[in-house]
Amino acid sequence: MAPKPLRRDGSRRDKKRLRSRRHNPDGTMTLRDHLYELKHRLGLALLALVVGAILGFLWFEWRVGPIPSLSNLLMDPYCALQAGTERFEPNAGKCQLLQTKPFEAFLIRFKVGLAAGAVLTSPFWLYQIWAFITPGLYDNERKFTRIFVFLASFLFVTGAVLAYYVVPKGLSVLVSFGGEAFVTALAANDYISFVLVMLMIFGVSFELPLLITMLNRIGVLPYRNLKNWRRGIIFALFVFAAVATPGTDPIGMLALAVSMTLLFELATQLARIHDRKAARQAVAEGWGDAEDYDLKPEDLEDKPGKKKADSAPSGLDDVT
Repeated sequence: MAPKPLRRDGSRRDKKRLRSRRHNPDGTMTLRDHLYELKHRLGLALLALVVGAILGFLWFEWRVGPIPSLSNLLMDPYCALQAGTERFEPNAGKCQLLQTKPFEAFLIRFKVGLAAGAVLTSPFWLYQIWAFITPGLYDNERKFTRIFVFLASFLFVTGAVLAYYVVPKGLSVLVSFGGEAFVTALAANDYISFVLVMLMIFGVSFELPLLITMLNRIGVLPYRNLKNWRRGIIFALFVFAAVATPGTDPIGMLALAVSMTLLFELATQLARIHDRKAARQAVAEGWGDAEDYDLKPEDLEDKPGKKKADSAPSGLDDVT
């Protein structure tokens, strides 16, 4: 039985069927349908952020089983400073931040809840962004949707966790510059902003290997270019880390720069493996010689012999 024809200006049900691969296998849409799809995806993403912000707002004061509250998690780096000498403690035995403006505590709680909610719901709103892009991709490219969402979320969380362990060391260095002439009594907004900025910078920076791998897969950034630009890119990563990290914290700067360099090298090696595989396939199908793709004789061992093809092999654009 043939599928029911789609009406481009039809009801909500017809518009929903436009997103279905069964009813619209090639993903073609009019400009009006694309705008509707954009509004639909943005609406779902914003709804996820709102729900996440509410959960984060509640989590700020409440424990979730063995997981401490957000306020305790954020306060731990500050409370790790030595009381009396490095950190001002007006109430003995109680670590607290200063609230210098009315409603400052509410605004901070809302801001922290929104940031935590964005991380908690990141798989959902990242999927909405990717789902808006995928109608214009080929079937073999759409299969990476779940992998992209998982890796993007995992890398962001990994970067944020690393930042969380770096912040206490960096904070201790920053407050020690004054020696015994100063004691630290941080305002709540300044401290929370410092921690959130560090978490955000590390989390976003850890998306670098995913970005490089995606650009390599679509042929925009081949391994040959990465190899030639390696020194310049590593230098740029250290400059970025020095500029992006707040304050003059050398520990945070070095941790970010070294981590991004290692991730860049990982992405570079993945690009090398992908491009070499595509080059071997191109040589096997008769599109050039091994020298054209910087292949060594041993790279072609136990591979099929050359054979002529009428069309360019898949992956050829990735190495040209």
